[in-house]
Amino acid sequence: MPPAKKRARTYDPVKIRKAVLAQFGNVREAVRALTPEQLAGPTRLGAWTVRELVAHIGMAVTAVQRSLDKPEPARQDAVLLDWAFATAAKSSAIDDFTRRLAEQQPDLDAYLAGIEQSLGRLLDEHPGTRLLETNVGALPLADYLVTRTVELVVHTDDLNAVVPGLEVPYDRQALAACTRLLADALAAKAPGGSTEVRVPPYAVVQCIEGPRHTRGTPPSVVETDPLTWIRLATGRVTWADAVQEAQVSASGERADLGGLLPLMR
Repeated sequence: MPPAKKRARTYDPVKIRKAVLAQFGNVREAVRALTPEQLAGPTRLGAWTVRELVAHIGMAVTAVQRSLDKPEPARQDAVLLDWAFATAAKSSAIDDFTRRLAEQQPDLDAYLAGIEQSLGRLLDEHPGTRLLETNVGALPLADYLVTRTVELVVHTDDLNAVVPGLEVPYDRQALAACTRLLADALAAKAPGGSTEVRVPPYAVVQCIEGPRHTRGTPPSVVETDPLTWIRLATGRVTWADAVQEAQVSASGERADLGGLLPLMR
């Protein structure tokens, strides 16, 4: 008998909606305090400046509006995890769009304020079941909002990494959703039950083909904290560096995830 297919994780749409609005609000509040010199500074994202990074965060959120402006697809033809594996193919177009947007928005606070207001209104007007045309296919609005938690949390971390003392807070629900989606992406990329990846307190997944366990501790175990996991999954930190700096605990024959990471670029 073949193994049972794992049920896809579900997310509370009310909590996700609040998480997206809360994390975007955290970013907007922090950006208000940035000086022109800080906005002109470099980031860890290629040649992007902090200004371009902030513009990209706004762009990631306005993707909801751009999708809602299109006709509703007739049926859903994609699932949430498809999004995690499709971002690299769009990197060049995203880069061009971001640079143009940064040039067109000299007042970033006004730009983000307008997004915050329109996003809240749009989410009040449209149910989570409303289908959107996205870069991976037709997805429900509720699912697409989960992907926005990834964009917001990952780029909040990018901001904190390059602006000393900024310390933009992470909304707990946004951090949890981001962690879980990226953990599930790993399990989908390398299905199996020989390795357990633990990211307390938000996620535990099993992955990688090999000896299965029926009780107790699995043959191989990997454990790390949410932000380290997110950095690994998105290529901000390498597996080798995280292990060397004791940011990851890995034991067992199949505990080396270096060949599977990053999941997104």
